[in-house]
Amino acid sequence: MTIPTMANIKGFIFDLDGTLVTSQLDFNYLRGVLQCPPEQDILRFISALSTQEQTRANKVVEDYELQDAHNGVWIEGAEQLIRTLTQRQLPVAIVTRNSKQATALKLANNQLFFDLILTREDAPPKPDPSALLHIAQRWKIPVTELAYVGDYLYDIQAAKNAGMLAYLYAPDTQPDYAQQADWIFSRFADLNALVSPD
Repeated sequence: MTIPTMANIKGFIFDLDGTLVTSQLDFNYLRGVLQCPPEQDILRFISALSTQEQTRANKVVEDYELQDAHNGVWIEGAEQLIRTLTQRQLPVAIVTRNSKQATALKLANNQLFFDLILTREDAPPKPDPSALLHIAQRWKIPVTELAYVGDYLYDIQAAKNAGMLAYLYAPDTQPDYAQQADWIFSRFADLNALVSPD
């Protein structure tokens, strides 16, 4: 895996939880509360429930997300990277599986950094590429000139499904799916150095 060049990248899209801001969400705990089978995608599980059950399950998920959102802070180096991209006039967006309300809480006074913020209320959740493709269309930038940055398999899959570059943030150990990404980095300082080489 070679170190990427920034020359052909005209915009960046980011995941939120675990990528730009901290998160303590325990999805195994949430599956237990919802009686969702192990390893099954929670949002997909909820979408197959009856309307009444969906309402209850979505309330459980949103309450849990909001509780976590109150404690979210910038991951080290992430805010500086976003500021650098903004200064270089590169468009920046967020695509998250989080709810709109929890996303707003996590970003607090920092939403002005981002040209677009799409949550699960705005588009089908990742790994569906719809949100990423919508942003590319809004920006009028070819998908091959955009990078999606995330910390999980769904982020890589969404980027690949959209035809974008997939950058994986892996601060600790590299997961077994890491090699599916176009580039892996463990510190935002590394990505910031590529964006701002001087």
